[in-house]
Amino acid sequence: MHPATSSELVSVVAARELAGTGTVFAGIGLPTLAASLAHRTVAPDLEIVYESGVCGAHPDGLPETIADAVLVTGAEAVLDVPTLFGSVLQGGTIDVGFLGAAQIDRWGNLNSSVIGDWHAPRVRLPGPGGATEVMAGADAVFVVMRRHDPRSFVDELDFCTSPGPDRALADGVRPAGRGVTRVITDLGVLSRDDVGRELTLTALRRGVRVERVRAATGWLLRVAADPVTLADPTDAELATLRTEIDPGRVYLR
Repeated sequence: MHPATSSELVSVVAARELAGTGTVFAGIGLPTLAASLAHRTVAPDLEIVYESGVCGAHPDGLPETIADAVLVTGAEAVLDVPTLFGSVLQGGTIDVGFLGAAQIDRWGNLNSSVIGDWHAPRVRLPGPGGATEVMAGADAVFVVMRRHDPRSFVDELDFCTSPGPDRALADGVRPAGRGVTRVITDLGVLSRDDVGRELTLTALRRGVRVERVRAATGWLLRVAADPVTLADPTDAELATLRTEIDPGRVYLR
């Protein structure tokens, strides 16, 4: 078995974090891989919900977009978007929302809109989609980041697309959820328990030292007293990803 790539490692770690989860709101990409792997391994009763309104998804192939017809195959239900966001998400039925972002800060606020100044950005990004609503409505949010570097883990966001509960509270709004509780990267896992807590390094990829993660983070990163070492992906987990979930390596780069 070939060694795990960074995207495979992130997908495996994220899947393991879903153990015991009932309902996950999954995005396309690595969150899809993680949710699918969790459903086959640590969370067999996991209900996967997609932004296009598909609930209880059981696709017979890998969806390549949020509107991919394959998502409807075998689904428990397909809802219109107002019902999905107004009843399912805001109704408090989502245990974990999976998000990605271009930038994240120490409080778990996310930027997926622009890099640089809003009026003259260096890069214009796709925007939040439903990420702002997921941040506010899901009980917890997991963020999957392909790269852990100071350009992505920043002291101050270039633009706040999806405010976490700390920032929302400062503006007089109290979201229902706890915001970002896990950030999974190719170097390890950052965690926070609730509102008012900074992201803290709680787990390291085997062979990665704390100093490397701190150097790759744009703020003075808090570190748990005894960060755990993440177990390497097993041959069974890698085989499931490579041969069952994403054999065409659409997302497994």
